[in-house]
Amino acid sequence: MSSVGCASEVRRNGEDGLGRKLNLPEGLGPGHPAALLATWFGVGLLPKAPGTWGSLAALPFAWFIRDDFGAVGLAVAAAGIFVVGLWAASLYIHRVGEADPGAVVIDEVAGQWLVLVVVPPDLFLYSAGFVLFRIADIFKPWPASWIDRTVKGGLGVMLDDTAAALYAGVALYVLSRFMGG
Repeated sequence: MSSVGCASEVRRNGEDGLGRKLNLPEGLGPGHPAALLATWFGVGLLPKAPGTWGSLAALPFAWFIRDDFGAVGLAVAAAGIFVVGLWAASLYIHRVGEADPGAVVIDEVAGQWLVLVVVPPDLFLYSAGFVLFRIADIFKPWPASWIDRTVKGGLGVMLDDTAAALYAGVALYVLSRFMGG
C-alpha cells in the first residue's frame, strides 16, 4: 500500500509480536508517542473489546499510583493523563479520520483512574470499580451520552469517559461505604 493518500488511509506499519500486522494511522508508527499513548502502549490494538482491555490495563498503574501517592496522587495522575490524552487522541483521530476509533483507549485509562480515586487499593473494590466503569462507559448515562453525541475530536473522546467515570466513582464510593470502608 502506498504511503501517499488521505488522512483516513490506514497502512500496516508494525507487528504485534505474534507476527500479525497492526493497523495504525498513516504517519503514526508503533513507536510514535501519540500512538503509544492513545492506544495505551498497544492495548487498544487488541482485536476484541479494546475499551475493556484499556480499562483493565489501567488497573495496575492505578494500584501503584494510589498506593505510593494516595488519592490526591491518583487524581493528579488522572488529570495529567486526561491532558495528555487530549493531545494523543486528537492527533490519532485526525490521522485515522474516524470520530472515535476503538483503538484509542487512553480515555478509558483516565476514566478508570478517576473512578478508583475514591477507594484504597483493594482487589474487590478495584474489581467492582472496573465493572462499574465499564457499565457506565458502555451505557453512557447523561451527560456522557450528550457529550458522546455532540462534543467532537479528542475532547469529546476524553470527556464522555470522564462523565461516565463520575457515575461509576459515586457508585463505587457508596459500595465501599456500605461495606464499611
